[in-house]
Amino acid sequence: MTNIPATEFKARCLELMDRVAERNETYVITKRGKPVAKLVPVERNPKDSIFGYLRASGSIEGDILGPVVLPHDWENLEEWDQLNGADKLRKKVSASKTRKHQRSRR
Repeated sequence: MTNIPATEFKARCLELMDRVAERNETYVITKRGKPVAKLVPVERNPKDSIFGYLRASGSIEGDILGPVVLPHDWENLEEWDQLNGADKLRKKVSASKTRKHQRSRR
């Protein structure tokens, strides 16, 4: 354990943190000769690793390649679109695209 004044710690903070991480050194930071803080390495257990933490906790349910909405449910979605005026919006968008396309052809 090495004592280091706060002013020196401030100037070399990143370097000291690297040394603590690489060499497991410990530093006591002092202010006017009195200890005020301690810089110590973090104790890590191999179990604390985040890699592989969720391994084997997921599962695949159903067909992951098929459509999300079944064909008989499309009718309900079409009714919903009609009720919310989505068809009008689509017509406006497609009409404006058609006009732009016609202009670009001229």
